[in-house]
Order: sequence, then structure tokens, then C-alpha cells
Amino acid sequence: MKLVRFLSKGQEGWAVHDAATDCWHGTTSDSEVYPGAVDALIRTGGNALTNAAAMMASQAAVDLADIQFLAPVAQPPKIICVGLNYKDHSEESGFKQPDYPTLFSRFNTSVVAHDAALIHTDLSDTLDYEGELVVVIGKGGINISREDALSHVLGYSVFNDGSIREYQFKSPQWMMGKNFDGTGAFGPWLVTADELPPGARGLLLETRLNGQTVQSANTDDMVFDVESLIMILSEVFTLEAGDLIVAGTPSGIGHAREPKLYMRPGDVCEVEIERIGLLRNKVQSRVPANPTVHH
Repeated sequence: MKLVRFLSKGQEGWAVHDAATDCWHGTTSDSEVYPGAVDALIRTGGNALTNAAAMMASQAAVDLADIQFLAPVAQPPKIICVGLNYKDHSEESGFKQPDYPTLFSRFNTSVVAHDAALIHTDLSDTLDYEGELVVVIGKGGINISREDALSHVLGYSVFNDGSIREYQFKSPQWMMGKNFDGTGAFGPWLVTADELPPGARGLLLETRLNGQTVQSANTDDMVFDVESLIMILSEVFTLEAGDLIVAGTPSGIGHAREPKLYMRPGDVCEVEIERIGLLRNKVQSRVPANPTVHH
């Protein structure tokens, strides 16, 4: 199942994809048959989301050209990001490949949806791209075994982990450079795990800046696969339904190039993962009054 959240005429809604007709069907929250918000259905668990999607499939067609995309999960309890999860990226960044995941958190205030603007701050010119796979947790748990890990995955999506490098390396902790408002793009939709290979293995991941391919890798190249990440994280804290694991970027980042290749206002950055989707965002200067960001 592919599921997209959107805003239409001031109302939030969501829709599911009919592969046979290549059409989307769904409705908005003001409809009498609206089955509830995606986040709430994920938290309910069981077959709640599947049953609601089956009902949505019988609703009117939704033209994606007429809607504003929203992030696939509105309010994830946690956004856990993985650094240095591709050997070639660790090498280009000057780090020894760690034998334990390099982890940091993102805040939801940093997240924007597909087709929304990535915000270029006036504090630094070092906004960099990082194309990544997103794992969406569907069933929470603690001390999850590797063997059971994939049963906790609802689905997958795409992320651009936009990073202000100057602020990322002001201290040993990367939090500040990874959490500027409007720098983390997430979308365009969610693809449930049953439509993809186990652990989203073997998928081509590419990032393009103004049409030029700047990153190209395969999810098989991840040092810590999805099962390992879920097992390691849940040794320490409880994973909750709706949590996101942003699983790391391959080589090709702008910061590692000579000359540096940072994103500038007016640039268009695309991250595409095979069988999942293409996430596109235009870079825009930050304005004095921060715009409202819908999630």
C-alpha cells in the first residue's frame, strides 16, 4: 500500500494508491466517512490502518496536482537519525567506520513535506543534502530481537537530511546542525513493508541537485541494516508506533567535495529510492517571519 497525507481546501486528508489504475483515492477530515488521522490509526495498531485504507480505496479520486503534500507521519514520537551508515560516506567524511551506530535526533520542527521549501538560513551558507531511507515503526517495543525486528516495521519513505555543516561541527554533538527549521524533507508518501523486499534491501538510492546525480548507492550498502538498527535502538529505549528511523546517507555529500557543493536558494534537490518514491524540494531563503510549516 502507498499512502499519502495532504491538505486540500484547508482540510487535512489522506489517500491510498490503486496500482491497477494508477489513481489515488481518499477523502478529507470534514467527510462523514473519514476514518481518522493516519497518526492515530498507526498508534491504534492491529488492522486499524489497513481497514481504514480499504475504506479509503472506495472514495473519490484525488488528483495529486491539486493538493498540498504533508509529511507521511504528522507527529512522530521520535525521529532517530543514523550517521556514518555507509562505508564510503564515512571515508569521505574523514571518520573511521564505527562498529556501533552514530545516532542523533531530529525535531519535528525541522521537517517539511514533499514539494515544500527547504529553508536556507541566513546564518550560514553550508546547507548540504543527504538522501536517506526512512523506516516507519508500526508496532512499538523494547529489547526487540533481530529475528522479530521487521515485524515492527509499518513501512518506508524517503528523507533529505539537510545539514548546516558549519553548525554540525561547532561541537562533537551534531544536534544543532541537524535541526534548523525546515531543513529535513520527508515524503512524498509511505509505502508499506509488504510492497518491498524485507528490510527494504536492494533498492537504488539517488540524490540529484538541479538534475545532476550527486549520490548513487544501494540500500544493501548500509553498514547497519534495518533489523540491526531496530535491535540496537530498542536495547536502550522503547520504540513507539510512529517513530522514524532515518537510516543514513551514502557518499557524494557536498561538504566532501572540492570545491564544496552546498545547496543555494533556487536550487532543486531530489531524493529518489527505487520502488518507494521521489522526494523533491526547492531551496528557499529564510524570511524574517518564519512561515507556517504543515506536517
